[in-house]
Amino acid sequence: MESKDKYYEALVQDKGQLNEIDLGDELGLNEDETHGIIAQLLSEHKIKYETNKSCNYRINTTAKKRNK
Repeated sequence: MESKDKYYEALVQDKGQLNEIDLGDELGLNEDETHGIIAQLLSEHKIKYETNKSCNYRINTTAKKRNK
């Protein structure tokens, strides 16, 4: 779970500059781990599939507000 939280925070900070796989690589995750984390975040409605610059996923703003 720690990897998922780190990935989510990195996705928030990155603001779409890197694609989702490169962002995972920066955190030391392989492609399969990154896809697994993305699937978990999608199922938790923390992110949504939407092109955001280089990245294909965007933070779900309602989930972000709910967590504050």
